[in-house]
Amino acid sequence: MKLDIALFALCMHPPTSITAFSPSHHMPTSRKSTHLDTSALESLADLTTLSIDSGDIDTVARYAKTGLITDATTNPLFVSQAGANGDARYEAMVLEAVAYAKAKTCELVNLVPGRVSTEVDIRLSYDKEESAKRARSIISMYEEMGVPRNRILIKLAGTWEGIKAAEELEKEDIQCNITLVFSFLQAAAAAQAGAYLISPFPGRILDWHKKQSGKESYTPEADPGVLAVKRMYAYFRKYGYDTICMPASWRPSRGAGIDGSDVDEILALAGVDEMTIPQPLLDSLSAMESTVVSRNCQAESDGAACTDPNFRLTEESFASYWETDECGKEKLKEGMDAFVAETEKLIKILIDKF
Repeated sequence: MKLDIALFALCMHPPTSITAFSPSHHMPTSRKSTHLDTSALESLADLTTLSIDSGDIDTVARYAKTGLITDATTNPLFVSQAGANGDARYEAMVLEAVAYAKAKTCELVNLVPGRVSTEVDIRLSYDKEESAKRARSIISMYEEMGVPRNRILIKLAGTWEGIKAAEELEKEDIQCNITLVFSFLQAAAAAQAGAYLISPFPGRILDWHKKQSGKESYTPEADPGVLAVKRMYAYFRKYGYDTICMPASWRPSRGAGIDGSDVDEILALAGVDEMTIPQPLLDSLSAMESTVVSRNCQAESDGAACTDPNFRLTEESFASYWETDECGKEKLKEGMDAFVAETEKLIKILIDKF
């Protein structure tokens, strides 16, 4: 339990310079780009709420100051890298987390005003009851320190059990982010469960299709990852689901080495509810002119064009469809295995501090 609390404290106590994860429901930051020399990043921020996907303090602080990046997301990989990189500030965060684990008296002195995203242990992803129990424990620890649950977003993997845990938690006003989404099936199940937000990974979907097809490149509009996310978004809008679609994990549709291809998928999904983007791709967008940006996700027209039925999924039907979803199965396992490895690295860092 001490280790659980330490992990919780490390993830929930961001430094003052990091903006907490605070999804704004389907709405980008209320600012409009008017200058002729506007960057692509500025124009994109007019269409889609943007988060930075990083655990590096200086990087997040630099982009937070622009006013274009309103939120910050992270995962076990970023946290384990931060905890092991030798930076005295990260060392202090780890030591503070351990101190809280030992004394259970850590204060949220510098908690930023937005929403804090906290991930349930990825190793519990196939156990609905334990996932929900751990989520409630995290919420209780926050509330014990005076942080209300409406400031927290619980992150769960896109397994059937994780999605059903989210369904229970949402009824208790505990909002959830279903992550590691690689298929329409996961997205539909999450929306039907009332999940607050999903994180589909278009780049990893593209990876799978390239491997299967032998193709080295796609046009951005034909990129299988882009098409998968657009299908999810259209389904949500057609049937009135409030679930936010926030893609993450990007790849160059046209292949590496082509100027501007690193942000192909991002530009192809401009207008989707939200995006979380790593620093190198934010840098690329900052260096591009605004003329490369146009709205490619339209709630009304995309919803009207959706042809998927609103078929209510059960555990049996989900399992049956999932058996045929090779991309979803393979990439979910791969993603979970990677997060488990990074979680265990982080645990070792914390154990070494005791």
